[in-house]
Amino acid sequence: MVNYTDEYADRIERAAALVREAHYTVALTGAGISTPSGIPDFRSPGTGLWEHVNPMEVASIYAFRRNPQAFYDWMRPLALTLRTAEPNPGHRALAELEAGGWMKAIITQNIDDLHQRAGAREVLELHGHLREATCLNCYRVVPIGKLMDGFLASGEVARCEVCGGVMKPNVVLYGEQLPVRVVNAAVAHVRRADLMLVAGSSLEVVPASQLPLMVHEHGGRLIVVNLAPTYVDEIADVVIHADVADILPRVARACVGG
Repeated sequence: MVNYTDEYADRIERAAALVREAHYTVALTGAGISTPSGIPDFRSPGTGLWEHVNPMEVASIYAFRRNPQAFYDWMRPLALTLRTAEPNPGHRALAELEAGGWMKAIITQNIDDLHQRAGAREVLELHGHLREATCLNCYRVVPIGKLMDGFLASGEVARCEVCGGVMKPNVVLYGEQLPVRVVNAAVAHVRRADLMLVAGSSLEVVPASQLPLMVHEHGGRLIVVNLAPTYVDEIADVVIHADVADILPRVARACVGG
């Protein structure tokens, strides 16, 4: 990994000071926190998941109902990657901040379960997860493990053992509503937050992209750690354009040492 210690030392210490001073800190994470674990993001040139496919043709609920095999074909290499991916230092740093009492919740746009596997407890998954699947015919909800094993082995659409209906992983596709309870819980945390740490999110997808503004509008502060600029950089208190897997552990260590 690139060593950013000297270049970003002042901003890392400033970020740590904000975390130490805050009464209620929440994190908002996106695909950029998991790319160091080998999971591709959606829009990076050459590697993004949408580089060679139209998301509306493979990852919308309308396309899924019409042709679930297209979704499963697109999903298969990603599912294999998710199976072998491990939490990276960025995930572990946020879990350490939570365990130390500096972080109240992690709101994530990711579906990879890596925050939980790193040890985080209060994780709010805005876009769903891959731990369960729902039958589109009888609405039976089951753990996805056995279904995923069969799908990865055969490449065929997973089907309900009871009625034979198509099983849809409990991820949010285009055209679907976000999980209401999760969104409400996330908003409740955001309304209490006096500091939000944005980590690895381009802030291009609503409604997650609006959450930092909610914090700012009621007087809270913002820290942004992301490789590319975001639209809230100009109002953030600390902005670091660097790899979250390098920066977040240094922020966490500075909190402990401060």
